[in-house]
Amino acid sequence: MNVRKTNPPVLEIRELSVSFRTFSPEGEESVINAVNKVSLSLEEGKMLALVGESGSGKSVTALSILQLLPYPTAFHPSGMILFNSIDLMKMRGTALEAIRGNKISMIFQEPMTSLNPLHTIEKQLAEVITLHKKLDKIDVDKRIAELLEMVDLHQLKDRLNAYPHELSGGQRQRVMIAMALANNPKVLIADEPTTALDVTVQAEILALLKDLQRKLGMSILMITHDLTIVENMADNVAVMKNGFIVEHGLVKQVFSKPRHPYTKHLLSSAPSGNPVKIKPKSETIIKAENFNVTFPIKTGFFNLTKRFIKAVDDAKIQIKSGHTLGVVGESGSGKSTLALGLLRLIKSDGLIEFLGDDLRAKNKEELRHLRQKMQIVFQDPYASLNPRLTIRETIEEGLKAHEIEEDPAKRLAIVKAALKEVGLDPEFASRYPHEFSGGQRQRICIARALVLKPSFIVLDEPTSALDLSTQAEIIDLLKNLQKQHNLTYLFISHDLRVIKAISHNIIVMKDGKIVEKGKASSVFSRPKTQYTKSLIKAAFNLEAA
Repeated sequence: MNVRKTNPPVLEIRELSVSFRTFSPEGEESVINAVNKVSLSLEEGKMLALVGESGSGKSVTALSILQLLPYPTAFHPSGMILFNSIDLMKMRGTALEAIRGNKISMIFQEPMTSLNPLHTIEKQLAEVITLHKKLDKIDVDKRIAELLEMVDLHQLKDRLNAYPHELSGGQRQRVMIAMALANNPKVLIADEPTTALDVTVQAEILALLKDLQRKLGMSILMITHDLTIVENMADNVAVMKNGFIVEHGLVKQVFSKPRHPYTKHLLSSAPSGNPVKIKPKSETIIKAENFNVTFPIKTGFFNLTKRFIKAVDDAKIQIKSGHTLGVVGESGSGKSTLALGLLRLIKSDGLIEFLGDDLRAKNKEELRHLRQKMQIVFQDPYASLNPRLTIRETIEEGLKAHEIEEDPAKRLAIVKAALKEVGLDPEFASRYPHEFSGGQRQRICIARALVLKPSFIVLDEPTSALDLSTQAEIIDLLKNLQKQHNLTYLFISHDLRVIKAISHNIIVMKDGKIVEKGKASSVFSRPKTQYTKSLIKAAFNLEAA
């Protein structure tokens, strides 16, 4: 009889429960149970994947380990969290600070809200190093250079004075990974560490984490919605639903013979199907020719411009009514910059025609009226929603700006109709963004765009932060809305599985240039460039990439 050899646990969670106190407008207290008697064991040198849909309790469990929850609103009715047999839940003050970022480190899901917008990348990397190690400036700079090289951000060595908003989503996430690895932690908690990364860089980062795990004997608690990552990277997996662990075991066993219906549901969920059928003859909604976006690089005491970078170089695109143009490419390839330039949200050069009008000839007021017809849904729904505004206030902002319907009661009816159309309860209008899951927040963002009845919507990584089943729901929703309203999409994504499910045509970008374009079916079946081939290989066979 073969008995599997197990390593001793470096981190053990026993019967952990997490609850949150909430208060009604009248001041009455109630309790929400987010995590219910969860037990997990992370073996030394191994990777444990914690999977489940948004709101299942994965991140709350992970944040409990380092006491990063909003106490005393959050509290623990039961449980122990043992790190090398020491109960972390009993630690306070400097003792706990010595563990955080040093012995146990964490990569957060949303880098834009985790990085300090007022500090440069260099300062934030230096801070996490000097907090735990007494090093001089030379050694700190050397370590920063090593970390940037480690996470494939060598191009930032000359841009250490950059701020988070000046980096792409993928670059920001890699800075977070560099910060987490700065002190060679014994345990790394990775909460959706590759959410914002394109497929090729995702494969590189995951390979890097696996390599570091082997070299340093590091244990990793991987929280992810991407089951491909779990299958190819993790040793053990625990499946979470509504605050409970419903199934756990070796990855191979759980994936080959799932026992719980919820696990079976997760394994069968993924964006699929074909784009909506298009009309034989459609008018051109938007086109661009000789399109360029250039950014100045400024250096020195006087902040003088030394050179220029072409973020988008001589692009030519055309999107017809009811069609979806998928834009793919690695982080920093110019995808989002292309979209922002087309919408005249950043300065650009070249022809842009929208519904037959030359946008270059429009003044500010004329452009403001046209914006009703062209909307954008951003990558990070949490960051793009104002936490101080109710959902009603958020959605009706556009109605007020464009002076659509002055009667508040009728505006509310329009808001509720938009919520219903994106699959949300109209009564959610009185709630705030923090009360919703990631998938629900993205539906709210879609409703905000949809309420103005646009002809053209830019969707900038709208599913990247969502679990697989929610991704599939959002893609199905977008396709139904496109069919119903004859919407035209520019769909940006690093996930080619999502692109394949929704796009009629594709452009592939690299270093600001369009290196390949064509019908989606042709690009996927007969890619012409080696770069496109590598993207497709990484997307559909991550392990081989």
